[in-house]
Amino acid sequence: MLHVADVRRSIDFYRLLGLELTDLEGEPTCPVWARMHSEGGDLMLLLEETPMEGVQRPFSLYLYTDELVALREHLLASGIEVSEISRPDYMKSGEISMADPDGYGLFIGQWGTAEHRHWERARRERLAELRAHKTQLSGR
Repeated sequence: MLHVADVRRSIDFYRLLGLELTDLEGEPTCPVWARMHSEGGDLMLLLEETPMEGVQRPFSLYLYTDELVALREHLLASGIEVSEISRPDYMKSGEISMADPDGYGLFIGQWGTAEHRHWERARRERLAELRAHKTQLSGR
């Protein structure tokens, strides 16, 4: 749940990222709460009681897409300031970053079938190493 200064403005922003409005409380032109859905989960937006202008938000969100280049082009065409695509070790297929209208940091990584298969293989290897280490420790 994100505390936001303007729920309607945040709904419009997160729609650009592909989230769908599924629930709303308050007047439609000035809602106080909303739920937005994407394939991977829901995001709730709550009108903050005390404006926090100029305050750095304490955390960031990490979202995924399987079409990073197209999403970045869509955001730029919609007037959103977005970073260039970077390719850090943890997201070789690429990621972008930006701030939402309330200053929450957003990172969006390319996560398709190939990335998921690679992650699952690495996860299984890490678990096997952990189990082997536990077995070694309990054998002492």
